[in-house]
Amino acid sequence: MIRTCCAACGTPLAHTAPRCGDCHTRYCGRECQKQHWKDGGHNKDICKKIKRGGGAEKYHADTKCAEAVAVAVEKCADDTKGQTCYICTEALHWKTKEGLVRGCACRGTAGFAHVSCLAEQARILVAEAEENNLGYKVVNERRHRWHTCRLCEQKYYGVVRCALGWACWKTYVGRPEGDAAPLVAMRQLGNGLNDAGHPEDALLVREAELSLMRRLGAPERDMLVVQSNLANSYHSLGKLEEALRARREIHSGTSKLFPLQHPRTLLEANNYAASLALLGRFEEANSLMRKMKPVAPRVLGESNELTLRINWMYAISLFDNDNATLEEKREAVTTLEETSPTAQRVLGGAHPLVVNIERHLRKARAALRAREEPSGAP
Repeated sequence: MIRTCCAACGTPLAHTAPRCGDCHTRYCGRECQKQHWKDGGHNKDICKKIKRGGGAEKYHADTKCAEAVAVAVEKCADDTKGQTCYICTEALHWKTKEGLVRGCACRGTAGFAHVSCLAEQARILVAEAEENNLGYKVVNERRHRWHTCRLCEQKYYGVVRCALGWACWKTYVGRPEGDAAPLVAMRQLGNGLNDAGHPEDALLVREAELSLMRRLGAPERDMLVVQSNLANSYHSLGKLEEALRARREIHSGTSKLFPLQHPRTLLEANNYAASLALLGRFEEANSLMRKMKPVAPRVLGESNELTLRINWMYAISLFDNDNATLEEKREAVTTLEETSPTAQRVLGGAHPLVVNIERHLRKARAALRAREEPSGAP
């Protein structure tokens, strides 16, 4: 996580919390700082090492990034054996000696790369747009390289996205507070941590991002994005009622700012329906999804990931509902059978969404068989 807690006791800190004068490690106060020195967690040698590394935040980011890259390389080892990076054409990175990863929709021999090469490519593209004043739209498009593969144009997922999130944060951590880059990096890091199964750390990052945006007076439309990510953390942590309350407010706020066919409205409707379904409120979820399901393919296209997610959620709202009719159970199976091949073609068989669609298709077929079989049948 980013340094939002006291280094000695772990208590969450305000952004104005006191810190070590040399390495900028933050503490609750003088007592915690003294205790940390006394316990050996902070001494002259450690302080000098952190200072040489750019200060507490930068040093921590570099350390966590290296750890995340190692995890991603190990996770991808079987897939990347005998391959080379499509950017530098080497198997091992010339400087870090890290191995390869691939966590997108690329297939065959495409898409293998070093996290460091992907990060450097993203950094250069964004820096070029900023230095040449190419405008917000171009800069924002180039920032997508921090989370989206330029070959298959699909988002990275799992541990690869987490490693890129840390790489993004360590790249921009030294920028001034009012700069847009640290906010972008916080978002990438929070999304990566949550995607890799670290919801507690993701929550801390997202809370820090929300606090920073409030200090900067960010517009409501941007605040809603951060609040939506926070709700995703509540969801991942099993805080379902808290997630539902947040998503209800976010969906309401988004609907006021954007028309029905806007991608943000579609996304937040899907998130809200997911929270409703998890709490067994299937009729409400289905009512919402029936409005969104025909809109998504028309606006986004049949192959868009959000369209696929909306189809998936629509099917769940039908087959998981004990009160659903036989025709609704059949509709759920048909929806998933039609969605699954497209999802596999677009995202690849290993993508978490594809795995979930296949899992729920098996459940939906079983639920349909159970409904269709006569009572007492063997």
